Amino acid sequence: MEYDILDKFERVLSEYTGAPYVVLTDSCTHAIELCLRYQKWKGPVILPKHTYISVPMTMHKLGLDLYWDDVDWEYEYRIAPTNIWDSARAFDENMFVSGRMQCLSFGWDKRLNIGHGGAILLDSSNDHCILKQMAYDGRQLWNKTPWNQQNHWSLGFHYNMRLEDAQRGIELMANPTENLPRLKSQLKNYPDCSQIKIKLN
Repeated sequence: MEYDILDKFERVLSEYTGAPYVVLTDSCTHAIELCLRYQKWKGPVILPKHTYISVPMTMHKLGLDLYWDDVDWEYEYRIAPTNIWDSARAFDENMFVSGRMQCLSFGWDKRLNIGHGGAILLDSSNDHCILKQMAYDGRQLWNKTPWNQQNHWSLGFHYNMRLEDAQRGIELMANPTENLPRLKSQLKNYPDCSQIKIKLN
């Protein structure tokens, strides 16, 4: 399986969601982390009390002050006051909103049920280039140079999507009407994360 399958899946997601650019990742959580790192965000963040635990864990990992909101949400929410959105439960045609970085999940209980992986929807070619390099170990994928011959590096993370996941995504997106079931809100199934005490070692 060739690496151009990743570019093909990016194009499929771009056409469906309306996002000019897409960065594939191995999870929504890592997509959020990459966006925060790329923006060099140092200020506080506000999260809904009821969300998946990996999101507040990420904020603690990055050393960000965390505040809580009682807001109800169904499919996506803003990581305030940034322009980064946790869109893990959202996946709709033309869902992209200009100016946002919307982070998707393709986990087993999501609309695009690949079982693994995520993505970032965005509208800046520069952001796309840098975030993609960050997600792929700092590799300069645009010039097709083998990684062991690359001379200049910036900090990267091993958060890239697997080739087999991209292939599965393309197969599912060939028939979105049949393969993208409507999801019910899971808000009631998330605990109140503001009450969870995380021991920092």
